[in-house]
Amino acid sequence: MISLELKKDYIQNPKENGYRSLHLIVEIPIFLSDEKNGQGRGQFRTIAMISRASLEHKIRYKKNLSKERLNEIDKELLECAKICKTLDEKMEEIKTGN
Repeated sequence: MISLELKKDYIQNPKENGYRSLHLIVEIPIFLSDEKNGQGRGQFRTIAMISRASLEHKIRYKKNLSKERLNEIDKELLECAKICKTLDEKMEEIKTGN
């Protein structure tokens, strides 16, 4: 039996910075010769969410920027998150025909 435990739903409840993703813990039993083991973690994102999160990670953790520049980028990334959400909703509309 596969067990699914919702960990954090940042799609329905985005972070203040606009980050959106669905974080899950999924337990799938794996039977080995002498034991049963298994668990997996995952983040589910649309392509737009992946692009925004990847960019933020590269900027925040890979570059040595001033606090002022990071604050400017945070505002720009929040705007990007809003655009990503609109894009995701439009794509879903097209997919479902609504």
